Amino acid sequence: MDGFSDLTMFALVARHRNLAAAARELGVTPPAVSKRLAHLERRLGVRLMHRTTRRLSLTPEGELYLANGSRLLDELLALELLVTRSRSEPSGLLRVNASFGFGRARIVPAVSDFLARFPAMKIQLHLTERPMSLQEEGFDVGIRFGEVPDARINARFLLKNRRIVCASPMYLARHGEPALPNDLVRHACIVLRENNTAYGTWHFSRGKREETVKVDGPLSSNDGSTVLQWALKGHGIAVRSEWEVGEHLRSGALLPLMKDWSLPNANIHAIYLERNQLSVKLGTFVDFLGEYLKASSGK
Repeated sequence: MDGFSDLTMFALVARHRNLAAAARELGVTPPAVSKRLAHLERRLGVRLMHRTTRRLSLTPEGELYLANGSRLLDELLALELLVTRSRSEPSGLLRVNASFGFGRARIVPAVSDFLARFPAMKIQLHLTERPMSLQEEGFDVGIRFGEVPDARINARFLLKNRRIVCASPMYLARHGEPALPNDLVRHACIVLRENNTAYGTWHFSRGKREETVKVDGPLSSNDGSTVLQWALKGHGIAVRSEWEVGEHLRSGALLPLMKDWSLPNANIHAIYLERNQLSVKLGTFVDFLGEYLKASSGK
């Protein structure tokens, strides 16, 4: 089984292209990973990686070893899942990726409750500004908003979530309420600079009719929580997710605008790779997360 252990280590190094990153994930020191990699190359009698001061790159032999080795690791994982899927108590490690805002507000407390119920589990929660590749970064599950673009990815629906145009009563008392999407060009809109979406472009639909509006205003941020705080203070009109503003809408601190117009789907899904679909620990976590999010949102 040393061969499988070495192969797992090599796959981590190849994925990160960095000894330190692979060492952190393995819980060892970079010199230990370097020594083990050198031992693997001596055992195989070939060089698997080119090493520079900045980055590692695969040799042709390394590419061959990784491609075929990854298939073997997937088959071994599938075998283990098949054998253990009947266990009633989930155990083991799950690596989870979510966005900063939703992760802090919803996933962090969900994970806390999950571990209280299933103490044999371990969770590595990695919060990022942009979604990470499950395949390339080695995550078991990712929490995503909107449509799932890749048909090769399995997706489990977790929570219905609308994007809502909203503003504070204070702002509306001073500037009036927009009735149509094009009215927004005359308002101060708080813009979120996010991912690769076109800056300040809001897409609306009502039945078969679609309208795209280029909005602007004195305030913008790459942080959704900041946008929300400015909207609550009366600085302008914002687009935020229902999960984030639901409480403020119920209290009247924010008011929904143009309710007969819709924005693009922002439903929340858990996505995972095909090879993990039999995993008891993954299935248990996703089921728990769906129930938790519905209960916490009042749905």
